[in-house]
Amino acid sequence: MKKSNAAIVVGIIFAVIIVLMIGIFAIFKGSSGGKTTESMLKHIKVTEADPVKAPISLDDNTLYDELPEIAKYPVAVQGSGKLDVEIFTSGEKAGKDNDSWLIDVAERFNRAGNEINGQSVSMTVRSVPSGTAADYIISGKYLPDIYTPSNTLFGEYAIVNGGNLELHTDRLVGNTAGILVKKGAYSDFNSVISAVQNGQLNMGYTNPQTSATGLNLLLTLLKDGQDNFTKFNQNIPYVAYTTQQMRDSASNGKLDAILTEYQTYINDENLKSVYDFIPFGMRHDNPAYICDKAGKTDDELAAIDMVIDYCLSDEMQKIATNKGFNANDDYKSDLAFTGAEVSQGLDSYKVYKDNGKDIIAVFVADCSGSMYGDPMNQLKESLSNGMQYINENNYVGLVSYSDNVQIEVPIAKFDMNQKSYFQGGINSLSANGSTASYDAVVVAMNMIEEAKKDHPDAKAMIFLLSDGYQNVGYSMNTIEPALKDSQIPVYTISYTSEADTEAMRKLSEINEAATINADSEDIVYKIKSLFNSQM
Repeated sequence: MKKSNAAIVVGIIFAVIIVLMIGIFAIFKGSSGGKTTESMLKHIKVTEADPVKAPISLDDNTLYDELPEIAKYPVAVQGSGKLDVEIFTSGEKAGKDNDSWLIDVAERFNRAGNEINGQSVSMTVRSVPSGTAADYIISGKYLPDIYTPSNTLFGEYAIVNGGNLELHTDRLVGNTAGILVKKGAYSDFNSVISAVQNGQLNMGYTNPQTSATGLNLLLTLLKDGQDNFTKFNQNIPYVAYTTQQMRDSASNGKLDAILTEYQTYINDENLKSVYDFIPFGMRHDNPAYICDKAGKTDDELAAIDMVIDYCLSDEMQKIATNKGFNANDDYKSDLAFTGAEVSQGLDSYKVYKDNGKDIIAVFVADCSGSMYGDPMNQLKESLSNGMQYINENNYVGLVSYSDNVQIEVPIAKFDMNQKSYFQGGINSLSANGSTASYDAVVVAMNMIEEAKKDHPDAKAMIFLLSDGYQNVGYSMNTIEPALKDSQIPVYTISYTSEADTEAMRKLSEINEAATINADSEDIVYKIKSLFNSQM
């Protein structure tokens, strides 16, 4: 063979080898080959910014500012009468199928041609979570005519915090809160609580700052002393941000017991076949409050009385019974809590929910080109506002990413000094480049693992703020084994309506965290609620 031909052959072989090596590396980085955080980190380009302080203001946004416009919660039934009575209701009364009682009531009422002094009367129904509805009323941003939460807790909380409310009737329809446990395992509330406190039962409950059922459980535990709640909560795997997250965890076998209401339980054949319902706490009898009573005319007050009387009529109560309400009336409770007790309980929850354990959290901000404009502005605004709800005893860091990953602020105790650096890191964020989401998660995991060497018992979490469209770097399959081993939950927050929510959801589900889908109208309020509950 001539030397020139040999050289060509050698060159071709060498080129093939190079291509194969590049391909193998790409496969390694994009498949499940990376098994540890340390091994994956070697293939990620990470830079460290020089932290810069920025002035912080912890009171820029009021509750009024944080809340989205009420159109974010569209009406389920729109009335058209001269005297239209608008009702804020919890979801189990204005949803679908058996959760649609107030929708059925309103549609019948609006067809009935009711009048007062020659003026037509109608009902408008708007479904708003009990805690969020209380915030609208407290802030004065939007006032319905009637507010009907699941129980009186958020109503009394709203009143003591300046909400213009007055209790009209303590029951529209009967219901109870309860714990679902595997059939035959436990017979009463105290035995379930003791089993959780002794580490014999994995139980989940919903965030008491937004859920009337979760708030009922918190206050029921606290009535027997702070130690009773602390001992209970130290054996809770996590507090679910949403009811759906809690139910998904139960269906996946991660939880042995969950919270729900009797009306939900009795209408679900799967729940009835697997679980016993053990009632607890105060009853959920769906009280009705009048908003701004003094500001209403006599005719408007008469219209409100007419609507409530219609809800309480035999015909409407029969519909409610058919939908699972009024079905557990043999359960009696003497428990009642004032608004001051509710406020004190929520303050105690914020302070003691982690039982004195440190929290280490890394915020991972997507700065890729797809976040340019409104999404990046939302991200920066929600982080700046949300930081005021993070306890100062927590340890917090900030990471940004596009093609590569940058540590904006290393993990440190979230005192005033760290808050100033954190705000400086937020101010520096800008959108450009590709989206290496899972590379950034690996870096955050490594930061937490290093921090835990000094705080081995700390509770760790990652908050990924992104539109979800990863297109370079590691895949989710690659990082999943290491993330699962770390047991670090990744809370994902989507910042655009076009976000890859399915990928975000799957990432959060690995270690039982929540995923939040929001937009420019409600992202600030949702981030505030998430940080307030978790941090």
